[in-house]
Amino acid sequence: MLDIKFVREHKDVITASETKRGHDPKIVNTIISLDETWKKEVKTMQELNHTRNVVSEEINSAKKAGKDTIAQKKITEMRKIIDTIKQQEDKTDTALKKRDEMLKSIGNVLHESVPKGKDDSENVELKKVGKLPVFEFPIKDHIELGLDLDLIDIDTAAKTSGARFYYLKNEAVLLDMALQRFAVDRLIAKGFTIHWVPFMLNRAALEGGVNLSEFKDTIYKIEDEDLYLIGTSEHPLVALKKDTVLQEHELPMLLGGLSTCFRKEAGSHGRDDKGIFRVHQFNKVEQVVYCMPEDSYKFFDELQKNAEELFQELGIPFRVVNICTGDLGNKQALQYDIEAWLPGQNNKKGAYREVTSCSNVTNYQAVTLNTKYLKKDGTREYVHMLNNTALATARVIVAILEIFQTKSGTVKIPKALWPYMGGIKEIKRK
Repeated sequence: MLDIKFVREHKDVITASETKRGHDPKIVNTIISLDETWKKEVKTMQELNHTRNVVSEEINSAKKAGKDTIAQKKITEMRKIIDTIKQQEDKTDTALKKRDEMLKSIGNVLHESVPKGKDDSENVELKKVGKLPVFEFPIKDHIELGLDLDLIDIDTAAKTSGARFYYLKNEAVLLDMALQRFAVDRLIAKGFTIHWVPFMLNRAALEGGVNLSEFKDTIYKIEDEDLYLIGTSEHPLVALKKDTVLQEHELPMLLGGLSTCFRKEAGSHGRDDKGIFRVHQFNKVEQVVYCMPEDSYKFFDELQKNAEELFQELGIPFRVVNICTGDLGNKQALQYDIEAWLPGQNNKKGAYREVTSCSNVTNYQAVTLNTKYLKKDGTREYVHMLNNTALATARVIVAILEIFQTKSGTVKIPKALWPYMGGIKEIKRK
């Protein structure tokens, strides 16, 4: 969420940002009002505590002077004050919770380059990279190829686990592992510290990385436990320094995350979303950066470049789009998506589909997680956090199967993955 101090000092900036997002800007005034109410309750609490201290001193003085009657009267007064303080504590806490719950509904302040639009159809294409494949034979989509080459089993997974689950088999398993190691090696070479993260987080930790409104529709809850399955390793990585004050020399922190991810993925039931493209469980290598505020957009460009280089090395054509206001989450100030070209989509006419999302969330997550750094002048400031996918393996496997298929029904392995495939350079019929 936004820092309440920033809201107090930059009301007009936030109002303009909320208006551009298509939100009701009146909420900013509501939060300012709730903040004033909370401050009044805090002042009342301070006055009551002062009164308690004064009465406590009067009790001690009366006892020392042997004035037991006065002391007893003051003790009775103290008991009433303590009861009032307890009631006031509840009022103060309630006012704070009400303000902060409302504060969480405000989006991050948008970067000036974010396009205004109603939904993903109005995202703005920034560039295209790579040459689209041309096939001189009738192509297959990844589902047909996966079944023909004995790489996936969807029907059995539907029986054992439900829709949108799958078994990977044979070379597809090796391909998934190869993609993970390929991405990890490239991140290590760029100075990232790689983490194998917990697959479950408690609510307090998860709230820092996920919008509360998304919990019900996207995140799996563990029954009777304060635990949720992660949707991405971004979540445990941004929670890594929760309630921590970092030293300035520790920044930037470049963190790589490797995990299985779990998402409900409600909606979208066409063939283009079947197979292993839109699933409840998949593996992903993630990039997360903690940095000083003045560096965050520099690292945004670097994280985006890292992901683009991976797809270029794999030989997968893609385009980059700037996500518009109607498709942008509350936490993002700016987001670019890479959309890979998938020939088997759109009735085999091909389509660009999202495979990575690069986000600058500035200090939005850090405020919720209370992650700061100590500046050289002795003051403390919230860090900025950024995240971007390196590779989500299931969707990249879809791209590889469809782009590198041959007339004979086999699939060529991209050269960049040869060192990780145990000598396999082509997937053939069994």
